[in-house]
Amino acid sequence: MIFAIKPFEIHDGDGIRTTVFFKGCPLRCKWCHNPESQLFEREILFDSELCKHCMACTGLCEANIIQNGKHLFLRESYTFCKKCEDICPSDCFEVTGQSMSAEEIASQVLKDEIFMRGSGGGVTFSGGEPLMQVDLCVEIAKFLKARDINLAIDTCGAVPKSSIDQILPFTDTFLFDIKAIDEAVHLSCTGVSNKQILENIRYVDFLGVPIEIRYPYVPSMNSGEAEKIAYFIKELKNVKRVRVLAYHNYAERKYECLGRPYPIPNIPIPSKKEIELVAKKMQNCGLKNVVPA
Repeated sequence: MIFAIKPFEIHDGDGIRTTVFFKGCPLRCKWCHNPESQLFEREILFDSELCKHCMACTGLCEANIIQNGKHLFLRESYTFCKKCEDICPSDCFEVTGQSMSAEEIASQVLKDEIFMRGSGGGVTFSGGEPLMQVDLCVEIAKFLKARDINLAIDTCGAVPKSSIDQILPFTDTFLFDIKAIDEAVHLSCTGVSNKQILENIRYVDFLGVPIEIRYPYVPSMNSGEAEKIAYFIKELKNVKRVRVLAYHNYAERKYECLGRPYPIPNIPIPSKKEIELVAKKMQNCGLKNVVPA
């Protein structure tokens, strides 16, 4: 179950990459910018701001009715018949989540092979959490490695070590987020302990696989963790890059379209200067490869 395949990505590893976004994630980060990735099953996004109340979709199913002369979408009655999505002239509806085989996914991503090779890029498995579907990841990876395609795994790390072991033979780089070192902070931000995550990062580092660490910096949520994260990374031997990622609220509209409240509506957006200062603080802890992004 995936929700997107995006070519020409440049922030998910080295070079030009095609990123496969898997559905399902064990974390519930309050700033998640892909909320449609959290649940494993298919979902419907309905953008009420695009709706022109043309009534083309009403009468097709029980989910779309007329109330007080306007269109009303009843999410709980939607059955994924896709009739309203197909007929809507304003593109108000979008079903997210598609079941695809490993062969189908590999065939699609390999269409951009020439761009990957020319840029030193490859394919990235992201999400959600790709290693929640590790068997599918392995099957796709076999197709990619038969073509000698570089593979990066963008993982939250909250997966069994056995899942890391399964994908390890095919992986060129692991991309790990570290949201917090303090477990209480991590629990508050994501709803999940960070013990397994930190153990998996240490394990991959011990095995000598290149790692990129990303620190998603969210004011008032995990903004006090920069130095703790820096000192943790400093003990690792195979981290090639550390990125400080600025919080943004671009996903707020997605939450609305999914019928969910946005968890942190009042968090300020950090300035470019603030992110640069955070990166400098981490550099002052002894890290040389910190990039403000």
